[in-house]
Amino acid sequence: MFDVILYQPEIPPNTGNIIRLCANTGARLHLIKPLGFSLEDKQLRRAGLDYHEFATMTVHESWGDCAASFKDHRLYAVSTKGTQRYDLVEYAKGDTFVFGPESRGLPPQILRSVSEQHCIRVPMVPGNRSLNLSNAVSVVLYEAWRQVGFGMCR
Repeated sequence: MFDVILYQPEIPPNTGNIIRLCANTGARLHLIKPLGFSLEDKQLRRAGLDYHEFATMTVHESWGDCAASFKDHRLYAVSTKGTQRYDLVEYAKGDTFVFGPESRGLPPQILRSVSEQHCIRVPMVPGNRSLNLSNAVSVVLYEAWRQVGFGMCR
């Protein structure tokens, strides 16, 4: 239904939480190398519990490899630098959300690769740096899923 792309994620528990989130929402997860951890990491496995088998996950060698497989999808870059609030966008099945690494966010070349309207942000109190990555993915993914009527939901 939706695709979540993590560009060079760094913190295993965040990615583990996102694996679990994607398994429970039907979203497909894409990780772009280099990863800041091994996929066998204990913290990753602990956070994802036994949801790894229920999640659809693909690891891509580079941004270019990943982006090529989404050229026909609407792509949203989620960033503190986004000009559009995430909750003011009308999402559709098949939309794709790209999130950057925890320590530095999305690089300028990815931000420039999407239109200004597709560079979205989650509002926060002024002066704060950013939300935890797994929390930001949850907020955006659940809003998109809500808008399409929570398809495949029990």
